[in-house]
Amino acid sequence: MDVSTQQPVQSAVLKPGRPKTLTGDPFFRGLVLSAGVGVLLILGAVIVVMVVGGMPAFGQFGPGFLISKVWNPVTQHFGAAAPVFGTVASSVLALLIAVPLSFGTAFWLTTLAPPAASSVIGMAVQLLAAVPSIIFGMWGFFVLVPLVAHYVQPAAKALFGHVPVVSVLISGPPFGTGLFTAAVILAIMIMPSITAVMRDVFASIPSVLRESAYGLGATRWEVMRRVVLPWSRQGVVGGIVLGMGRAMGETMAVTFVIGDSNHIGWSIFAPANTIASLIALEFPESPAGSLKLASLMALGAILMAISFVTLWCSRMLLARGQNSTGKRS
Repeated sequence: MDVSTQQPVQSAVLKPGRPKTLTGDPFFRGLVLSAGVGVLLILGAVIVVMVVGGMPAFGQFGPGFLISKVWNPVTQHFGAAAPVFGTVASSVLALLIAVPLSFGTAFWLTTLAPPAASSVIGMAVQLLAAVPSIIFGMWGFFVLVPLVAHYVQPAAKALFGHVPVVSVLISGPPFGTGLFTAAVILAIMIMPSITAVMRDVFASIPSVLRESAYGLGATRWEVMRRVVLPWSRQGVVGGIVLGMGRAMGETMAVTFVIGDSNHIGWSIFAPANTIASLIALEFPESPAGSLKLASLMALGAILMAISFVTLWCSRMLLARGQNSTGKRS
């Protein structure tokens, strides 16, 4: 082919001065950047407000504010140990109840259930996450509290009251309100969210991985434990952390059933309190500029710190798991 015949074509294609097509990339880039920076600014503003508002309490009580169990508005002596203990204990108990149930539900929906039943039940589980927390609190107060007081705690004492360590965990009068009741309510509330995340993660795994494992003779449980869980570890941990974040920050439902007692004890049936419920109960009665209001603001800062520590620990666990998987491979 003659080279001279290609010159006009190339010059026409590369001819400068042609109008450029306008795209939305610069606008989209600026919009996404503004959204990210805006979230950071809002989060930073919340942290600053909590920390600055709680500085009078930290200055008045010092490090003892974190370990003091006293919360007495009459003597103006406040401590964060009791609500922090209630927050952590109720959230951990809720996760111990909710995570196995969520995993079993997600496993059944993605592996064992018929397609029609899986879609209907999966939608019903997701709709539970839209129920207002006040409804769960009212249901827990009128239904769950009498059940725990008249049946669950007496049965636990009759079965395990002679066991040395377990007897301490189930001791106390059967009030019905306490950490266990709050944990059950929280577990019911966070289970739909965790189940939805696990179900989506389990369903998104490439089918070739499952079929390869089944072709090698693996059972359903072996496929879940050796293939699905390692592949979806990050999503599973993210769902659990999301559920724990909601459990630690839940207010009204916990306030109905936890008993409103600033006390630290070993019994899971004893009345207690959480940071969120204590703030909800005491905030309307706290005058502006008072030491009580500063203590509540300090509790809010502590709750945010606990959430950040939980998220950091989950990221560390994920990083360690990825490193160990890479070394084995």
